[in-house]
Amino acid sequence: MKKIGLIAGGGALPLEFLRSARKRGDRVVVYAVRDITSPLLDAEADKIYWLKFGQYGKAVFLLLLERINRVVLLGKIKREVIHKETVYDKQSRDILGSLKNKKDYSILSEITKRLGRMGIKVIDPSEYLAHLLQKKGILTKQPPGKDIEEDMKSGYITAKELAGLDIGQTIIIKDRTVVAAEAMEGTDATIERGRDIAGDGCVMIKVSRPDQDMRWDVPAVGPETIKHLARNNYRGLAMESGRMFLIEKEKCVELAEAAGITIKVF
Repeated sequence: MKKIGLIAGGGALPLEFLRSARKRGDRVVVYAVRDITSPLLDAEADKIYWLKFGQYGKAVFLLLLERINRVVLLGKIKREVIHKETVYDKQSRDILGSLKNKKDYSILSEITKRLGRMGIKVIDPSEYLAHLLQKKGILTKQPPGKDIEEDMKSGYITAKELAGLDIGQTIIIKDRTVVAAEAMEGTDATIERGRDIAGDGCVMIKVSRPDQDMRWDVPAVGPETIKHLARNNYRGLAMESGRMFLIEKEKCVELAEAAGITIKVF
């Protein structure tokens, strides 16, 4: 039985990984963040440590204590939390002070390097989550109408360009015009802003970065995102094949079809 560490943020992905790893016979030690990580992991992890956000030093100590040499970083951390310097311990402040900026990639890359020096390898979680990576095609029964199809095609190109600038991985488009782009506020707020600006009938596009490192910050869509699109009267969702996760695919498709939302994978 292999042992693997899971540093878990928010959302459903950490639990999905935990269940997949345990099915494969791995023993999973979870390092959870209070008020961010789902409490559902508590009942299913082989062992779990609850930490405050910013306790990097304690997390490293516990990784070494458990003799973890493989670790996965999964789950959402709201960007506004990252900018609250009062929550960081000395080791975390040292990491941030060594960086040119506080972009997600910069922080995660530095953490990965530092863990590597201690013999702890950050691995690609898609090894365990390949079933969440989607192939090209239309997932819902209803194909996109001509106007939605055009929005998806033009929006996909623009979304990839913006993702390459490390601004965000989601845009909202209507009538071939970008009406909102994700930045620090997160996907849900971007969805709402798109509806506020352009009204009903928007399309959401979500992609990976052109240089996406699959070890961390892999974009994901799940049922909660579909529910949010439905509440805001969206008509389409386009996402990238092979480089982002779709959580609970059957439920997502069911919710989308009930709301008249077309899901297409590019």
